[in-house]
Amino acid sequence: MDAVETEVCSENSTHQRAKKEKVRVIACGAIAREIIAINKANGLDHIELQCLPAIWHAYPEKIAPGVENAIAEARAEGIERIFVGYADCGTGGQLDALCDREGVERIEGPHCYSFFAGNAAFAENDDDVTSFFLTDFLARQFEAFVIEPLGLDRHPQLKPMYFGNYRKLVYLSQLEDENLQRKAKEAADYLGLEYEYRFTGYGDLTSALTRL
Repeated sequence: MDAVETEVCSENSTHQRAKKEKVRVIACGAIAREIIAINKANGLDHIELQCLPAIWHAYPEKIAPGVENAIAEARAEGIERIFVGYADCGTGGQLDALCDREGVERIEGPHCYSFFAGNAAFAENDDDVTSFFLTDFLARQFEAFVIEPLGLDRHPQLKPMYFGNYRKLVYLSQLEDENLQRKAKEAADYLGLEYEYRFTGYGDLTSALTRL
């Protein structure tokens, strides 16, 4: 084998290793279903998903420490390529500081509502400041992830305190599912808010994962 052939074989071997190299995506459990669907639809079998508790959606102070531990575990397993499947998600910049320290990327955007809607499109909706948002996950889990953490099952009189400044509930749906639309409408009625439906699909989450 001459020098040129050796070089070509070496390049091909490197290319094959790169193609097969796993990417550990450390993500919020609330978007696990969507990540799995995107991976399946796009043949992203190099992505290895690790989900952290979805309930941290209601306790954002737990997100950055949890992600930090997950990054350390991944590196202890010898995984070099890591991607964080969270937006800022209420961490107040703590997640960005962690990503900078660890040299990893995260999904762009302030929260999942924004990247599902598309960050650019979400930023253009001025009236969204008075909107309460649901995704498919939250439509399914409204009681467990909204009513119970806020104590509304025990103290329904607190609804005006929590939601008095909201005008409408906006359901950003990833799937066109009539049952989930019904659940979202029931949630809006429960909170005493106007109801608006927007089909978004997976938004910027798809491009974030396919880039990997």
